[in-house]
Amino acid sequence: MSIAGGYYKAVEAAAEHGCDCVQLFTKNNNQWRAKPMTEEDGRRFQQALRRLGIRAPLAHASYLINLATPEQTLWRKSIEAMIVELQRAEVLGIPYVVVHPGSYTTADESFGRKRIAQALDQVIQATSGLKACVALETTAGQGSNLGWRLEHLAWIRRHVQQPQRVVFCLDTCHLLAAGYPMAPQDAYEQTMRQVDRLLGRRQVKAIHLNDSKGSLGSRIDRHENIGLGHIGLEGFRLLLNDPRWQKVPMYLETPKGTDPVTGLSWDRRNLAVLRALVGKRRVPAGVRRKFFPQQ
Repeated sequence: MSIAGGYYKAVEAAAEHGCDCVQLFTKNNNQWRAKPMTEEDGRRFQQALRRLGIRAPLAHASYLINLATPEQTLWRKSIEAMIVELQRAEVLGIPYVVVHPGSYTTADESFGRKRIAQALDQVIQATSGLKACVALETTAGQGSNLGWRLEHLAWIRRHVQQPQRVVFCLDTCHLLAAGYPMAPQDAYEQTMRQVDRLLGRRQVKAIHLNDSKGSLGSRIDRHENIGLGHIGLEGFRLLLNDPRWQKVPMYLETPKGTDPVTGLSWDRRNLAVLRALVGKRRVPAGVRRKFFPQQ
């Protein structure tokens, strides 16, 4: 949700759309510079959370950050920016900052993994007094981006000096695009067994719920509204009814706008579809009729 008008506005927008939790950028995600944050910003943000019953606030780091880059100036700038991201999250009382691991560009995968671990060591050391942690996100694997294999993320966490400050965020679109199927049941189970074996499900602190415009293994990072992409309703039904993830907050990163079928905002429509799948052994026919009349 947007922070235009104040950080607490993102909480109000989440409540208005019927959300239980909220994710936000603490600054313009396409700029290095950030407006200074005050204790009053944090106080009003926390007040809004309590007043509206919104839980598990999550921050997403700037897209400019690249902790894997071989370019020294950009690497240093990315480290400094990530330190600022954690400091800002701390002011707001946000426990985790999601960041894409990075892209090795002209180097290679091995260099990129080591570079990320080295960068995280510096970030964690510089923020040793903070509670806010880094949440490495699974990626789709476009170009030279790391994190599309679960092994990448597992390796990075193993090689940082303080792994307790590094956790994980799953993204359903990215998992599918990276080659991890979300349905049917047996394929979904295989994917989640790999998540548990390589990352450890207790280290997964957030899940992004996005359908995928790209097909399985396409390595295309393009989010789609729930049920309109290659994951489909069954993949989300399996995830939402999986007891392993019932205590992990899940966040929409789907396109904004209005659904022409229902007239609802896409956020409201996506939430309604997802909630209609909870507790069901199969996708209800009524969900298909109401939200997908042309399918």
